[in-house]
Amino acid sequence: MMVRVLSESPAMSRLPDIVITNARMRSREIVDIAITDGVITAIGSRLDPGAQSVIDAKGGLVTPAFVNPHLHLCKVWTLPMMSEAALEAYQGGDMTEAAKAIELAAVVKSNYDASWIIPNARRAVALAALHGNLHIRAFADVDTKARLEGVKALLAIREEFRGIVEIQVVAFPQDGLLREPGADDLMRKAMALGADVVGGIPWIEADEQGMRRHIDFCFDLAAEHGADISMLLDDVGDANMRTLDMMARAVIARGVEGRALAHHCRAMALYPKNYLRELMALLGKARISVVSDPHTGPLHARVEELLDADINVALGQDDISDAYYPLGRNNMLEVAFLASHLLWMTKKSELETLYDMITTRAAAAMNLERYGLGLGCDANLVVLDQGDVTEALRFHTPPRIVISHGRVVDMNRMRALAQTTVDA
Repeated sequence: MMVRVLSESPAMSRLPDIVITNARMRSREIVDIAITDGVITAIGSRLDPGAQSVIDAKGGLVTPAFVNPHLHLCKVWTLPMMSEAALEAYQGGDMTEAAKAIELAAVVKSNYDASWIIPNARRAVALAALHGNLHIRAFADVDTKARLEGVKALLAIREEFRGIVEIQVVAFPQDGLLREPGADDLMRKAMALGADVVGGIPWIEADEQGMRRHIDFCFDLAAEHGADISMLLDDVGDANMRTLDMMARAVIARGVEGRALAHHCRAMALYPKNYLRELMALLGKARISVVSDPHTGPLHARVEELLDADINVALGQDDISDAYYPLGRNNMLEVAFLASHLLWMTKKSELETLYDMITTRAAAAMNLERYGLGLGCDANLVVLDQGDVTEALRFHTPPRIVISHGRVVDMNRMRALAQTTVDA
């Protein structure tokens, strides 16, 4: 094959830092990959091995690192702090009690303190690194109970793992803005502290007027900070819930196409087909991506119909041992494995799509720059033991090697951090 070289890169004037040999691309092609100053600078066969470090992929699949666009990182490992009542309400067959679940789950926030949230989050992010999940959009609750403790904790973890796992911190008014007087001011303070993304959950408000005011506030705040928006929408078993529609129209009206990310959208499972078609046309116009977490609730967005309509869809971990989901370990291959069964996406082409939904599609949803396996892309890569996507999903084991920003991640250190006991 022809060697592809990033000729304009100043780094090409010296030997690469790392060359990965015998790397199998998803196309099945075997290549060598050169990395210099954290960037992929050459791809081809039999590259000059005179690098500082040579990694033999042994024919294993090499792809861009995994991406998790939805994780409630301030809540990880909090399930032992409460009863299972919220879990039962959220996962009830028709999800009509999802709002009650949020109220029940809020009990843990009366004891929120960055001092214990930080070690919990550290363990979860170390698990992410161990599983090659190097990009996370992490939600921190902001309300009069949680105050800014979750935001402060996640900002500290963002800095601690900078250069290993990239974290986008979302200021998230979980209990509403109108329902929770004072949350609006705390949201402003959270963004001023350095949160990256404005979160929202308009469906939690009491009426349509409140939902629209919630959306308007979040869009105004995002515009003030030049931030993206992530909203949990219609996360309830109610076919009349329409906050995804409201958000899409706000995106178009404000001219911020591609800057808003929709999460859950579970009521979509109940929408009539005619309305669903209209909604998907609206989503396409607004360039809204949808993040689905089908393993954490009995209803989920209509993933296959969205994909057929050329709407970008990604998968998220959502929760790790909290009031809404008892399991999880920041392993996006495991999330895709579960989704393949829950969505009945089992054909080879569908498995490939699921892999996209935890890599390229998830990266697009988060607006990640220089993501991918191409010349000039940041060298955030995984080297798997398996040689193709089907086998990778079958075993969903940690990668053999994880490379972040052109440096091999210390897996022993990540294992030690991931196994640290969390007091509950």
